[in-house]
Amino acid sequence: MARKTKVPSPATLKLGDSVIYEGDALQTLQRLPSNSIQCVITSPPYWGLRDYGYDKQIGLEPTMAQFINHLVAIFSELKRVLSEDGTLWLNIGDGYTSGNRGYRASDKKNPARQMTVRPDTPEGLKPKDLLGLPWRLALALQDDGWYLRTDVIWNKPNAMPESVKDRPTRSHEYLFMFTKSERYYYDQEAVKEKGFNGSMRNRRSVWDVKTQPFMGAHFATFPTALVEPCVRASSRNGDYVLDPFFGSGTVGVVAESLGRRYVGIELNPEYVDLAASRLGVIQSNVVKVAV
Repeated sequence: MARKTKVPSPATLKLGDSVIYEGDALQTLQRLPSNSIQCVITSPPYWGLRDYGYDKQIGLEPTMAQFINHLVAIFSELKRVLSEDGTLWLNIGDGYTSGNRGYRASDKKNPARQMTVRPDTPEGLKPKDLLGLPWRLALALQDDGWYLRTDVIWNKPNAMPESVKDRPTRSHEYLFMFTKSERYYYDQEAVKEKGFNGSMRNRRSVWDVKTQPFMGAHFATFPTALVEPCVRASSRNGDYVLDPFFGSGTVGVVAESLGRRYVGIELNPEYVDLAASRLGVIQSNVVKVAV
């Protein structure tokens, strides 16, 4: 005879000092308190560009639509934990169709690009098409209720060379600014920049920021100079700044240096250890979130 069993809801995670959560992004976010985070700064894995060799990883979904839907679900939960006047800064890169090749060859100038698995060309696109993924994701998030406030062009003066001869080398990525509400916190004075005549002006939407490698990481890392204006503009001293794809912990490094508290979520234990070591985190401030 069947029996009825009530499955208890996981306990809400209580925020205190800065903390790193080792666990799945969506499942961990579902346990964070509503309206508790002032600012989110993150760069999720790009679709079809890297195989991090870990189960449940984002970025190797069979289709681009599944990838976007996966992120929309995660960012919907982010919207819940974000304060009413909070801000999301989202960095996402683009890519090209695979031509239905199930692999990507090595590049002498960029060996990390080699992959033994690669998603098929999305329906409706052609071989060699630019995916346009950043804007597809941005518009999907806008449709999900986010306010899309600006698109920042991250210009990379030291961009990685590409072995291409039939198009310009790509040397930029997008950094989108979203808000939860129509009115939100934004400190214009904290991020003003020098104009051509030497006077201070409102920050423009093209940021020249060099890529910044981090010793010990075999994956792309945020440059601190890209994160710093986001933290300054969108949070106050003591606020929580969250990165649900924490990686090597750059958002935590910048948040801590500016007097904010950070919340990092990372699935891969190796990256958790890397970030914890970089931040000097004691073991009690690394919390494993059970599935």
